[in-house]
Amino acid sequence: MLLNNNQARNQSRRQFLLKGSIASIGLLLGGPAVFSRPYLVSNDPGSKFFGVQIGVITYSFRSMPGSAEQILQYITSSGISAIELMGDAVEEYAGKPVNQVQTPPRVAGQPPKLTDEQKAQMSAYAKQVADWRAAVSMDKFAEIRKMYNKAGVSIYAFKPNALGANNTDAEIEYALKAAKTLGATSVTVELPTDPAQSKRLGELGEKHKVYIGYHAHTQATDTAWDTALSQSPYNSMNLDCGHYIAAGGNNTKETLLALIEAKHDRITTMHIKDRQTKINGGNNKPWGQGDTPLKEILNLLKAKKYDIPATIELEYEIPAGSDAVKETKNCLLFAKNALGA
Repeated sequence: MLLNNNQARNQSRRQFLLKGSIASIGLLLGGPAVFSRPYLVSNDPGSKFFGVQIGVITYSFRSMPGSAEQILQYITSSGISAIELMGDAVEEYAGKPVNQVQTPPRVAGQPPKLTDEQKAQMSAYAKQVADWRAAVSMDKFAEIRKMYNKAGVSIYAFKPNALGANNTDAEIEYALKAAKTLGATSVTVELPTDPAQSKRLGELGEKHKVYIGYHAHTQATDTAWDTALSQSPYNSMNLDCGHYIAAGGNNTKETLLALIEAKHDRITTMHIKDRQTKINGGNNKPWGQGDTPLKEILNLLKAKKYDIPATIELEYEIPAGSDAVKETKNCLLFAKNALGA
């Protein structure tokens, strides 16, 4: 665990490295990179209120058709100006090989049962994708950035399915290069159970000057990230506030706010959702109906001027007659009102 008296030094180092990363991005894309804050957020006030950037993870639109162009339309229709971008649509746009393997439907909470032939086909497809990632040009990723930025949307984090223990180093480096090309300062991935994997990711993140933001579900505790954070200054937290509250145990509203204050210089992105506590069922609820202290979180970011994007992750059941865009707009309105905008 990092000592408290190291935090100021870590923050200064982080700011220096982020500025260097932004300059590199400007050179990569052949133009000036002029940003007023370390995160690559839109100059249009859009969904930024009192210095707090409200974003959305594009996973929130999973119930709708999902090309890169369609997702951009959902984002702008929601009133959002900065995002955490999932990898599928981007990779499809860039020409990722199509999976032709026929597999049985997935049962909730269980992996699909595959025949030996299907397993062999999936292994061959995984190698095909790995080879594609290792050789693909960044031109299409630069196109995505240009398309999104022109619409007033910036990309602060990228979440491709290329950062796991079974992915090659070449795939991981591809993901980091793609993130920089898209304008992101971090990639996000589930918190590994094996410290060797977070060490590996941290070292590659440091090589490419891209942060690795680790996301936890209900295994989240105040110390869950400590090993990863101690391994590299480029290992960071993608703190999911709803999952933290739903975990129960020692996790409370007060400990969550204290964790944000204690680790703010190691939190690159944050997921915002309203979940009930474990004792209340742990369900995802429309904002304002659960137990996650959304207003307190947002106003802590505002009061302390923390440069942490607050990312809407739409996980509650969409009501009849509504859709993901309308519900994302509702979440954005809740955040705006909570901040007094």
